[in-house]
Amino acid sequence: MIEGGRLRRALLGTTATVVLATALVGVAPTAVAADARSQQWYLDAMGVEDIWKKATGAGIKVAVIDSGVDPDTPSLKGKVLKGWDASESKGDETDDYRGHGTSIAELIVGSGAQGGIRGLAPNAKVIPFRVSDTELQNEQAVNAFDMAEAIKAAADSDAQIINISMASDYYNEESREAVQYAQAKGKLVFAGAGNNAKSGNKKQYPASYPEVVAVAATTRDGVVADYSQHGEAIDIAAPGTEIPGYCDESLTKYCVTDGTSNATALASASAALIWSVHPDWTGNQVLRAMFESAGRGDDWKPGTVSTKAGHGVVRPNAHINRGIGNPGDPNISPLTNEPTGGAAAGSATPSAAPSATTSEGASTAPSATASTQAPDGKPTSGSAVAGSTESAASTEDGGSATGIVIGAVAAVVVLAGVGVVIARKRRTA
Repeated sequence: MIEGGRLRRALLGTTATVVLATALVGVAPTAVAADARSQQWYLDAMGVEDIWKKATGAGIKVAVIDSGVDPDTPSLKGKVLKGWDASESKGDETDDYRGHGTSIAELIVGSGAQGGIRGLAPNAKVIPFRVSDTELQNEQAVNAFDMAEAIKAAADSDAQIINISMASDYYNEESREAVQYAQAKGKLVFAGAGNNAKSGNKKQYPASYPEVVAVAATTRDGVVADYSQHGEAIDIAAPGTEIPGYCDESLTKYCVTDGTSNATALASASAALIWSVHPDWTGNQVLRAMFESAGRGDDWKPGTVSTKAGHGVVRPNAHINRGIGNPGDPNISPLTNEPTGGAAAGSATPSAAPSATTSEGASTAPSATASTQAPDGKPTSGSAVAGSTESAASTEDGGSATGIVIGAVAAVVVLAGVGVVIARKRRTA
């Protein structure tokens, strides 16, 4: 049964483990050793050496909608394709004004060169689409509709997967239409559930749109972090705590970071691994295999979905090397159990195929207007869920270098002589 565009969530009996406070609530990120790979505990827990014998993400492209991606870090050289700056701010999509987008890209596809981050899907490629955060909006003029336009542009690109490690308190009709458009194009859209479970646990967007895979964050112990947003929107969980990422926009050193931003990157990378093994599958089939192969606690009842961890904690190895998870109907969304009418996955036809790494962003995305009112609907309450990656792994999430905090700011846009006030409150997830 579908309720509010989402599968009905069942209550589960376990409770979340309390986690360390994160940078989003004022704790500074901790600098890590020069070798970031030594801090990537989740890769070993997920069994990457076994995974990489069969799947590395080759042939898959991931759109990273974020603060920009620097293609010149040692770990990203040769891995960043031509993207677009939807923010229309100073610079272009290769100018990362926070260091956040570059961190996310490295978590997905990084080579690990010169002690850098090793991506979970190291042979995939990323396409950057730059959007603004609140600080940037307060500093200079930006495109008020950049998120919706970036999603549509990413849907029209070669990317099979769209990663959005950012979140907003506000429902926006144009962004909702953009993710519907992306789904109809056969794309998988992953977004961070948010890091404010202990501060109101308000629904976050785009994660809470029915067409988006909402990703929660887990800890090293394989349980959902207590700051990770929960509710009926959650679809899956991934490691998010104590994950290396750049400390700031200087991109000179890594810090340990917490947040659903990290978890979203690892969920996107997991999808890239599975899709690279099954390039003829649709996004629906890839996602269904992810859901069915996800790690679940011993007390998890078959057929239920947790309000803390969704279908469980990502385990690409369980599918790739053990065959767990059936693809099912290529045209039915496992998010809503409804037909998507989308293109046959891996090969969505792009309007402009990305190619180079350093040239300026390509043109265009459809224009949009915004709404700040959320639709009616109540989240289903539920208790926390334990899950595991390949061993006892997962992470929690908060925000630090991997969390661009976006406060409230109003942008006034004049369309055909009518002033439209758009309330903005985005934060890195």
